Amino acid sequence: MGVVNQMQQEEKIKQLAKWIQNSKYMVFFGGAGVSTESGIPDFRSADGLYNQKYEDPPERIISHSYYLSKPEAFFRFYKDKMLNLNAKPNAAHKLLAKLEEQGICKAVISQNIDGLHQEAGSKKVIELHGSVHRNFCRKCGKQYDAEYVKNSKGIPQCECKGQLKPDVVLYEEPLNQKSISEAIEELQKADLLIIGGTSLSVYPAAGLVEYFNGEHLVVINKEPMQVRNTELGIQGSIGEVFSAVEKLIL
Repeated sequence: MGVVNQMQQEEKIKQLAKWIQNSKYMVFFGGAGVSTESGIPDFRSADGLYNQKYEDPPERIISHSYYLSKPEAFFRFYKDKMLNLNAKPNAAHKLLAKLEEQGICKAVISQNIDGLHQEAGSKKVIELHGSVHRNFCRKCGKQYDAEYVKNSKGIPQCECKGQLKPDVVLYEEPLNQKSISEAIEELQKADLLIIGGTSLSVYPAAGLVEYFNGEHLVVINKEPMQVRNTELGIQGSIGEVFSAVEKLIL
């Protein structure tokens, strides 16, 4: 980054810090990029899951029909690539939890399924695509944690012999209507919306940001992005940007 660009970046981070401090109702909308710095692969980046080679394309494997027709292959991929249980919250997760504690951040709307926001301490997290930490038996409804699924051999089964289903939204499955309604409600209340680490290419989740009608819309992403009504765009790693913001406000 050149000297001029560096200065511009610093000014943008100062502006963001000021808006956060002055916000009465901040909402954060995050995607895969929030967790890449915790070692969880981004589905769509150049080195993400979609560009790796498997017997079937990942988007087919993590579909409802594949889960039903080839459960063994589904769970082999799922355990290997989607259960990143050793990942720890990074600077972005931690700052959002601190901002919630201070009454600034009112909600985190997440497209991720890793539960790292909760691990960092955030209480109000709307998980649009579910969570790997919740798994249920399709036969009797008994709940199981992610460790049980990870350590199971082959297809994870309940003690009643029913097949387990992760509480994550697979391709061909609708989003949870309650989560969508909650997300819309929070976006409509927000005066500051920070969108971070998402390409906004997954619908209907990405379309939710249209419900924001507050004062400031900020987009932080490694790749440059065009989002309608963006007032401030910061190109860079969300963890690095949030670390710099934290030094200015806490």
